[in-house]
Amino acid sequence: MLDAFKKLISRQPPGPDWREVSDWAKANKLGFKREHEGVGFVIDGGMESKPWRLEWGPPQRLYIEGHELRLRMELGLSPNLQILLLSQPLLETLERQTFERFTESTQTVIDGATPEEMRWLAMFPKVPYKASKDVRMRFGLVGNVPIEASHWVEGPLARQMDEAALGFLKDEPPFVLMLLRGRVYLRMQMPEPKVQLIAQAVSVFEVAVRQALRVAGVMAEGSADWQSTGSTAWQTQLDPEEPKPPKGR
Repeated sequence: MLDAFKKLISRQPPGPDWREVSDWAKANKLGFKREHEGVGFVIDGGMESKPWRLEWGPPQRLYIEGHELRLRMELGLSPNLQILLLSQPLLETLERQTFERFTESTQTVIDGATPEEMRWLAMFPKVPYKASKDVRMRFGLVGNVPIEASHWVEGPLARQMDEAALGFLKDEPPFVLMLLRGRVYLRMQMPEPKVQLIAQAVSVFEVAVRQALRVAGVMAEGSADWQSTGSTAWQTQLDPEEPKPPKGR
């Protein structure tokens, strides 16, 4: 009787089980688990003999409202490779916010408190790339190495973005693909975790990973600087997974 009572009071309150998502993950031999507080879930997968992690839950960026889908994968690429592909409405919003931050305050330099997405738009040149007119109008590209940035997007990834523009990115939600600190990141606004949208995002992410490995391989042939540097520290001064600060602060 006492054991039954303990189980009753320790039982977590019912919450969404995301059955369709968990079934999809199981069918694709992916690990699925709910977050401890029941506000999201995690899916673990892998490719190229390396693991990747997908998370859906509260956003970690101020430019995303509601819920966010995040994907990340450690590739051990050179940390010198810094490239950002993002939806055009988000690019324009971040550019405006960056301008306002530095013209309406006494701040005169870009510091570590500014998210990478905003810092890179201010620091790095916009990169032209070969793709369909629709893709070029919908997605902006910046990077510290323009040639490598364009090579990353052109070809398979550009074709994948063409399909995405007609699919899960049709309504142009905030969307980011990044090469940062040897990893590939995908981040986007996703109010509801629908299987079709998640599957399409994973497809884009995996093509971005393959393209990153291809570009890094070409660079490694020409310069020792592009050799794999191995794993880097997960937490830095400003990590893309840093929690979103409370409103009003």
